[in-house]
Amino acid sequence: MNHWLVKSEPSVYGWDQLKSDKKTTWSGVRNYAARIHLRAMKKGDEVLYYHSNEGMEIVGIAKVEKEAYQDPTTDDDRWIAVDLKYYKKLKQPVSLLQIKEDPRLKEMALVRIGRLSVQPVSENEWKILMEMAAEK
Repeated sequence: MNHWLVKSEPSVYGWDQLKSDKKTTWSGVRNYAARIHLRAMKKGDEVLYYHSNEGMEIVGIAKVEKEAYQDPTTDDDRWIAVDLKYYKKLKQPVSLLQIKEDPRLKEMALVRIGRLSVQPVSENEWKILMEMAAEK
């Protein structure tokens, strides 16, 4: 299983909305690097849900429900979407500041390529983040 991180502003589509909806189509991504990561997602992969711009913290875990398919928000077949389903809220959110202050996470995409909206998370990064979130 692979791990990922997706970003959304709480005022646009926040964690509480995903919890209420139970699942969503992750569409509208128009970045080539992010598209590569969406295409690599497999059903069952765990996905960290990060609130960007407001809050700036990882708040929960979703799972990939449906692998890459044509993005329904465009007729341009270069763009894809995946379906994500709510899995669980983190016991403790993990802030961007906490992540940046931990030297073990200095190579994490969230630190190095902050604007990327869909990014991979290594197994080691995942374990560290789960410790920080009091999940392990």
